[in-house]
Amino acid sequence: MNTSLDIKSLNALERTIIALDFQDSETVRTFLEKVADCELKPNYVKVGMELFYSEGPNIVRLIKDLGFKIFLDLKVFDIPNTAVGAIKSIAKLGVDMTNVHALGSVEMMKRANETLKEYSPESLLIAVTILTSVDQATLNQDLLISKNLDETVVALADKAKEAKLDGVVCSALEAELIKNKCGKQLLTVCPGIRFADNSNDDQKRVMTPEKAVASGVDYLVMGRAITKASDLGSVFTRLAV
Repeated sequence: MNTSLDIKSLNALERTIIALDFQDSETVRTFLEKVADCELKPNYVKVGMELFYSEGPNIVRLIKDLGFKIFLDLKVFDIPNTAVGAIKSIAKLGVDMTNVHALGSVEMMKRANETLKEYSPESLLIAVTILTSVDQATLNQDLLISKNLDETVVALADKAKEAKLDGVVCSALEAELIKNKCGKQLLTVCPGIRFADNSNDDQKRVMTPEKAVASGVDYLVMGRAITKASDLGSVFTRLAV
């Protein structure tokens, strides 16, 4: 199992998880075959709700057959018994990393983690804190959480630590704070990573790969900056510095 200490020596490319924001398996296969042909490349990909709900468990098997590690990003969030059942099904797929939502309670996270480790001991379980599409105004006005955004993220990360999870999903802007407040052993997996010349799209709390690595981010989740690139090799070389 990777730890923050193992990851510390890795460059941005080696920490990158490619978000496969596609709708069908053939597009995934074509894209990953292009990735595999590159001399420098990440070996971790993320399968989210859109792709998994479209293709089901077979997409995990396809990606595994192509030789990539998988972060299955389904954000399990339910009563503890239901969450345990979902995690048990996920564990049987042999994914390398999956997640729950920290707002589901310490009890839910703890039981989900125990279940995952029972059926797939090497798989990592991480918890979503606050989505990177949420800013302070959205947190207060829409989610009705009155606390400061940073305080909320750290509090949820601390709950994930209490439940003995491997890490959290957070904005790269909060990674250093989480490491300082909750311990450096807690992995930080951060979406919203963009090159300076990329559009932010629907993300509000974003950071460049270089700054993310400097802030102690363990895994950088990158989507359109890679999947929409006309020259994958150039993108990967840019990340390998």
